[in-house]
Amino acid sequence: MTRPEQDPSDEPDEERTGDGPPPREPVYGPDDGVELPVPVYDPTIPPLTDPDLEGGGESGSKRSGFVAFAGRPNAGKSTLTNAIVGAKVAITSDKPQTTRRAIRGVLTRPDAQLVIVDLPGVQKPKDSLTGRMQRRVDSEIRDADVQVLVLNGQEGVGPGDRYIASQLKQQRGTTVIAVNKMDTLNRAQELAVLTAAANLELGDDIFPISARKGHGIQPLLDHLVGLLPRGPFFFPIDESSDQPQHVLLAELIREQIIRRTFQEVPHAVEVAIEEVDRPGDNLHIVLANAWVETPSQKGILIGAGGKMIRNIGTAARKELQRELGTKVHLDLQVKVRRNWRSDDAALDRLEID
Repeated sequence: MTRPEQDPSDEPDEERTGDGPPPREPVYGPDDGVELPVPVYDPTIPPLTDPDLEGGGESGSKRSGFVAFAGRPNAGKSTLTNAIVGAKVAITSDKPQTTRRAIRGVLTRPDAQLVIVDLPGVQKPKDSLTGRMQRRVDSEIRDADVQVLVLNGQEGVGPGDRYIASQLKQQRGTTVIAVNKMDTLNRAQELAVLTAAANLELGDDIFPISARKGHGIQPLLDHLVGLLPRGPFFFPIDESSDQPQHVLLAELIREQIIRRTFQEVPHAVEVAIEEVDRPGDNLHIVLANAWVETPSQKGILIGAGGKMIRNIGTAARKELQRELGTKVHLDLQVKVRRNWRSDDAALDRLEID
């Protein structure tokens, strides 16, 4: 299998680098992937087997709707999304601006279908990328049935949170506050941050939670379901996300890059899947490009003797194997595309709208 022809707007071929010459035989990593989040909904609820639920359910007794998670960068919105859905639908890291797209996670239970929209952190746009991200945040919040302001309990309530709260007050939907990372606080800190959250005057619905540990999520989930309008389901009952496969695979690779790089590099990297092939029942071949903006960033990503890119590839392959359910040969190349964050054509190609 050969790679597709290079985009004419990319740097010349000599700017492309991977993790060395492709092996004659695919090299497999361990089959054990990262443990999936545990669903927080009540496991005693019987499985969905009613054929009437397929394709939408009966609107008389079911609830369904969209819940937008808004907040500052690094508040834990993606971790909360994964915890509620019970599957990894959004990548996570401790670095701000990890989420660049509006990620929809779907939780279906017998009484309701909750479509969670995990949004990029609210920020002041500084280039075409962040401009698109912020426009998507505004659009999704405006169209949601319920808005959840996710606060970072460790950092407390700051000017950014108060700005977001002022914007949420103008929306048609009901707003709920989830104060995350409460497991890291002592009693005095808990009281202070919950008091500050109440002073935002978004209503009385304030839920202290720990998305990482699952604490407090069940009451939040039940409350959100009760706020949804009655109506048919939007997605099939076995679907956990509306992301195209190639976007999810690219995000899983980018997650491993973000976790291993620092300063400007995590913000300057994007991943594009060029091709996915399945030559056998238990093998996928994935061709991917990691875009950076400068040769120096490329050098950091490759590392001395290619060590960094090999470590990234090994970790990413585990995640891809978990997602695809087969062994994976990952061909990951690093390419320089200068100023891609301000290049609308590049952003269109990456499907960041």
